[in-house]
Amino acid sequence: MERKMIDSLRALNRGVALIVGFGLLLCAGFVLTDIILRQTGTSLGGTEEIAGYAMALATSWGMSYTLLELGHVRIDLVRTRFQSFGRALFDVFSMIVMSGVIITIAIKAWPVVERSLTNGSRANTPLETPLALVQLPWFAGWVWFAVMSSLTTLAALSLLLKRRHAETEAIVGAFAEQESLQ
Repeated sequence: MERKMIDSLRALNRGVALIVGFGLLLCAGFVLTDIILRQTGTSLGGTEEIAGYAMALATSWGMSYTLLELGHVRIDLVRTRFQSFGRALFDVFSMIVMSGVIITIAIKAWPVVERSLTNGSRANTPLETPLALVQLPWFAGWVWFAVMSSLTTLAALSLLLKRRHAETEAIVGAFAEQESLQ
């Protein structure tokens, strides 16, 4: 059951990653167009601002994909010295800590969005972008990551309690180790 849930979450996050990647591709095209136009003495303007927003959105939404593909950086100096149960225990512990941090980030991000909505805040730039237009999807990305992290943690904890250590490692272990095992 846990493995099926993780596979479903991976498929869902691959779709999200494709959408985010397409958005980054559009942003790159926009920046490239602006660079070319600058050679002719004109400019679209605001490319730095829009690229910054794109990176913030890509980061908040892309973290879930990276989590489920075991792409987050891990320092496993101690973990690698243990057998399967010990490694699985370290993996679940790291997921619990990460979930706690991500949930805290998502909770702390809401007041920023709420303040922008309440005040009708706009960027202090020539575009005067309504900040809530960018902050709402940014916040949603952090909430998405918090949900994905929590579900992954619960699945890993369930597998650990069922003494399915190899499967625990497969869903929350270190990517470099996964490659070396294959």
